[in-house]
Amino acid sequence: MIFNKILRTSAFAVLVFSSLGSAQEGPDEAITADDGGPMDQVVPVADDDAAEEEPLAGPPPQTDISPKAELLQLFEEYKRLMSEGTYDQADTVAKSIVTLAIEITGPQSSETAKALTNLGIVQHRNKEFDAAQQNFASAIDIIEDLEDRLNGKLINPLKGLGAAQLEAGRPDLAKQTFDRAVHITHVNDGPHNMGQIEILESLAETSVRLGSVEDAREMHDKIYMLHQRRYEDDQLALIPALMRRAEWQHRAGYVMDEQATYRRAIRIIESNAGKKDLRLIDPLTKLGTSYFFSDLHGEQAVYRSPVSGEIYFKRALKIAESNPESNWMIAARSRIALGNYYMLQGLQTRANKLYVEVWDGLASDESMLTLRDEVFSQAVPLNDRPLPDFAGDHNPSSIANLDEEFEQGSVTMSYSVTARGRVTELEPVEVYPPEFVDMQRVVHRELRSRMYRPRFEEAEPVSSENRVFTHIFYYKQSDLDERREEALESDST
Repeated sequence: MIFNKILRTSAFAVLVFSSLGSAQEGPDEAITADDGGPMDQVVPVADDDAAEEEPLAGPPPQTDISPKAELLQLFEEYKRLMSEGTYDQADTVAKSIVTLAIEITGPQSSETAKALTNLGIVQHRNKEFDAAQQNFASAIDIIEDLEDRLNGKLINPLKGLGAAQLEAGRPDLAKQTFDRAVHITHVNDGPHNMGQIEILESLAETSVRLGSVEDAREMHDKIYMLHQRRYEDDQLALIPALMRRAEWQHRAGYVMDEQATYRRAIRIIESNAGKKDLRLIDPLTKLGTSYFFSDLHGEQAVYRSPVSGEIYFKRALKIAESNPESNWMIAARSRIALGNYYMLQGLQTRANKLYVEVWDGLASDESMLTLRDEVFSQAVPLNDRPLPDFAGDHNPSSIANLDEEFEQGSVTMSYSVTARGRVTELEPVEVYPPEFVDMQRVVHRELRSRMYRPRFEEAEPVSSENRVFTHIFYYKQSDLDERREEALESDST
């Protein structure tokens, strides 16, 4: 019975949330296997000294392999397929690994639990969130039976289960799962362990989807304090944590805090590595970009002129061009950033001059054509704001107390982008359910306000027609029923 349950493939699949500015990590990125890799303790490492020469005499070589050797081969194939992004084939191999693990070690073994975790990982990648939840839960049950409810081996499948619950529209369940994973890290490794950071980041994302930006902010403060404690005597090692914190602050609309964080990163680099260090380019560029956004928190929104940001773009470009350790690619990205600034300022002539310089420079070396395509083959939004994940995000408290599952809705718009980076021909394609016209208005307003770096052909900016944008959001059935009742009452009066 357990065998049939753990191999079940779900027919239910849900599209990934529209991100608040960056993609949510799938569990294959966030989950690391026990003992260095999923299933890596199932069989011993193959003997590297095994002879490959053809025997001089005797019977033909044996072609049959043992089940354990077959399992090793399957796991290597699984890792290869996952690294290549061939998830459909990886799913088939992962199921074979589960079958063989059960055959070798039985259904209630740690090896089977690891195999189930692998299967859940690839099912999450294939957006089979229901099936992924079942397999992560089965792995958890096995580990609890073999060990206990606080064993460190539970952390990986718990992280996977929480990620699948989150993407399936149940952030309430995901929060409980991630909370448990954090607690287990505290029991096993202490309250200040660095292994909990990925889980705290997942909890922050969960809080956002529950409508509580303040809870998410608290999680990111904890993450930063852990890094600060860990790298107290190595300030430069704090830079990645500071950059991640600033990116979160940007997503959440804490622009003033974001700017303060970037400035601190800049001061640390200057104090420890000098004022021309290449590591200054990223925080300088992002600090300049932050001036195009207003702070959404406090008693009233604070807006600062984007003109103030130009100095940071120019300084970043100067470092990229003068530092002897720099290269053309680093300088090209800095020119593009300054060009984006001019584009947002409406200074298209200046912007296009920089873009064309980059186009010509990247065309001089065939190895750089990939970067040129990456930069110029599509129109790119320069000032896009996150869209709400939930209908009714204007009242987050209505989301925080979940007593029912969420359903998935969508708003699809068609539009074009002119050679000057402006949005035109913006038209609704579909709103589902149609009652959520307020979400359509939010999406329409956001797209209308966006400025784009235009697509380029033959070193010239060109328009991009017939683009389609789809925003996925979530709603409660009770909210939809309420809207329908209000529409009926309105029609009857």
